[in-house]
Amino acid sequence: MSTQDEIEDSAAPLLEHLTELRTRLIYSVSAFLVGMIICFAFGGMLLDFLLMPIERTMRNLGNPNPVMQYTAPQEYFFTLIRISVVGGLTISFPVIGYQLWRFVAPGLYRNEKNAFLPFMIASPVLFLLGAAFAHYIVVPLAMAFFLGFADLPSFVSAIMTDAVTLPPGTELLPGATDSLALPLAAVDDKGVDIVFNGKVNETLDITLKMIVAFGVCFQLPVLLTLMGSAGLASSRGLRGTRKYAVVGILVVAALVTPPDVTTQLILFVVVYGLYEISIHLVAAVERKKDRAARAEGIIGEGESLFDIDEDDLGDIDPADGTDPKA
Repeated sequence: MSTQDEIEDSAAPLLEHLTELRTRLIYSVSAFLVGMIICFAFGGMLLDFLLMPIERTMRNLGNPNPVMQYTAPQEYFFTLIRISVVGGLTISFPVIGYQLWRFVAPGLYRNEKNAFLPFMIASPVLFLLGAAFAHYIVVPLAMAFFLGFADLPSFVSAIMTDAVTLPPGTELLPGATDSLALPLAAVDDKGVDIVFNGKVNETLDITLKMIVAFGVCFQLPVLLTLMGSAGLASSRGLRGTRKYAVVGILVVAALVTPPDVTTQLILFVVVYGLYEISIHLVAAVERKKDRAARAEGIIGEGESLFDIDEDDLGDIDPADGTDPKA
């Protein structure tokens, strides 16, 4: 066989893989575009859903008719585009994940397929759980903190000036109540009223960041368990790095959440809880590998592959408990 024939034979599998990759990418991009178009068609409804936390907060603070505004002609359109992009990725993720699975599955052994497939299923479920937790719990708390803090001066001013009972027909300050309120005329000559005029894109930016941040953070058990299955992480190592994990989680919470202590604390507690859960999941993976190693006679009863130092492992692969030379 000539050298040219050897080059052509070696290039054939590569071309087949590239063709397969192109096919999977076409399916994935098509699914994303379809999902994006669907979300854009219902963009107004999705926007109302995403703005629900701030709407409820404004109503609770005494605003009976919450209003959001946009200040540029194209702002509302691009706001819907942003929603469509995030929604399209969410809707099309099962298709994208399936195409990814179809691309990598032929190169995996049966035990590797059995180990990898549950993570493909758990990942979108955990992302949706994180997104729902952010939308229904964290975002409302953040909005209540910011808007409540902005409304605090009016409340304190009413207390300090011995709030009066309103005469009939007098307007109330934003957020005031009938039993404790100041007439607007009483403060007209003392300064400028601070009024919240929310912008759609800026409010949506906070909401989407929180949803994506919590959705990604909820992937921690999937990531660490997958690393444990591949032998890249161990329960002993994760327990030994708890103090570093605490610092890292605090840094992440400070970066991805608004600058208020409440949401940062919630994110820290949730992610650290997921870290502890991940330790137990990795330990379960290790026990499964130990049982397989005992069945093959690699280790004895009461022993564990993960209690042995790396220098003493020799040719034993802790990822699957087998000897590659056997």
